[in-house]
Amino acid sequence: MEGKQRVSKETLEVNLRELKRQYKEILALNLSLNMARGKPSPAQLDKSMELLQYPKSFTLRDGTDVRNYGILEGIPECREFFGELLDLNPDHIIMGGASSLNLMFDTLASHCLFGTGGSKPWSYYKYEGTPVKFLCPVPGYDRHFTCCEELGIEMITVPLLKDGPDMELVKKLVKEDPMIKGIWCVPLHSNPSGVCYSDAVVTELASMETAADDFRIFWDNAYGVHHIYEEVPLKNILKECAACGHPDRAYYFFSTAKITFPGAGVSLVASGAGNIAELKKHMSAQTISHDKINQLRHVQYFGTPEKLKLHMKEMAAELKPRFDVVLRKLEEGLSETDLATWSNPKGGYFVSVDTMPGCAKRVVSLAKEAGVVLTGAGATYPYKKDEADSNIRIAPSYPTVEELEKAMDIFVLCVKVAGTEKLLNEQ
Repeated sequence: MEGKQRVSKETLEVNLRELKRQYKEILALNLSLNMARGKPSPAQLDKSMELLQYPKSFTLRDGTDVRNYGILEGIPECREFFGELLDLNPDHIIMGGASSLNLMFDTLASHCLFGTGGSKPWSYYKYEGTPVKFLCPVPGYDRHFTCCEELGIEMITVPLLKDGPDMELVKKLVKEDPMIKGIWCVPLHSNPSGVCYSDAVVTELASMETAADDFRIFWDNAYGVHHIYEEVPLKNILKECAACGHPDRAYYFFSTAKITFPGAGVSLVASGAGNIAELKKHMSAQTISHDKINQLRHVQYFGTPEKLKLHMKEMAAELKPRFDVVLRKLEEGLSETDLATWSNPKGGYFVSVDTMPGCAKRVVSLAKEAGVVLTGAGATYPYKKDEADSNIRIAPSYPTVEELEKAMDIFVLCVKVAGTEKLLNEQ
């Protein structure tokens, strides 16, 4: 379908017949392409293979042998390295294993079990019949929503605007409802739309009045060094919270999952002194320490934050051609239609596409039948309920450029088929 104007029923029927003819030809190819999740490609993983030759020694500068027990919060060298990289206080960092999601879930779970800052455990309210709530900017990260759902935390959606969450709505909600205990934030190159939070939004989040004394910001800076087209600065949420008189309002999460190896990286949580003391207390009942050998391996391999940033430029060089294909195919195939809009991220791992309302599930289904697996429609919303049925997350990182060329041609065709069917039904 071409042209941003009303098209007659007869023309739509002719267009749809031609689109379905093309679709039938694709079905005969028996393709198998996957763009469901943001996994690093083998070429990206190969760039970290030298990491496996480390550590060259197992002794810290104070003489501690990392092969043995101890150092719950993580080795000082590793906390200092990421403190310098991310402008965090090393004394307020706890190093974790390969998954920052693990730290997020454990932090939520500890609040449900024990509460935080002297307040009641969050699960108490659930058993009293008034479960606690979290604000969820949408479209957002499906695994954040899964954490809440697993722990019985009610989710409230708020729109994600071009510079962050709709702060007028956020401020209104948190001021009125003491059961709203937190908000999920992916502040840089957000998943999936690539939104980067402005300085003003960071300040508003840090300073806003909340009805709940134990309100917490879960700051998942997963793509904090994942710049592709442009490096975007981000205001320091922990410093801003402290300056606004709320030193324990935010938890800052980060990992090397998409820097080195997703299955063998390191992660961290940083926060105010009170929160870190609480987390260490609960963690001490759970574990002696996380993998200190891997922490030392990463420190010795990178040496300095500058070397890690150079490594990320190499990773961006692998990702850019893939994003170029996705954005070019969307522009060539859909820009002259009203069938879809999409994000133009400056970094991160995803492109967010919004079809005409009521078409996303149909597009995903058509693509799957044609051999292209996409993230499920609705996955970017709590409870997988995208009321508009329009958002689809494109994950370009894993397929080769050649595979992406084919997959995006199919995707665009499926958007055209689904959108044309909807326009015909409306007439």
